Amino acid sequence: MAEQAAVTRKNQKVGQVVSTKMAKTIVVEVSRRVPHPVYKRIISKRKKFYAHDEQGLAGLAARLNAFAGPLFARIAINAGEPPRVLPERDGGTLKRRFRAALSLEG
Repeated sequence: MAEQAAVTRKNQKVGQVVSTKMAKTIVVEVSRRVPHPVYKRIISKRKKFYAHDEQGLAGLAARLNAFAGPLFARIAINAGEPPRVLPERDGGTLKRRFRAALSLEG
């Protein structure tokens, strides 16, 4: 029989890049949903892994994904509508308005 090369199987995980601040290393957060061992409710567990990134491609991908949405917002302002301002809430003004409505002050 021919000698077969040993195949190494690495566990592949998919996650989000959390940090690219180190020189050639990135931090990837992998989240998974598992049932609670006692209560059987689905909970989220997170673990951070360090990955080697020689060319710095994770930082480039993050910068490209940052421009996925719109780069500006368009706001329409109607100039004909006056701004609505609430009346003053101090006690003297309210007292004078109440008395004026009752015609107690001339």
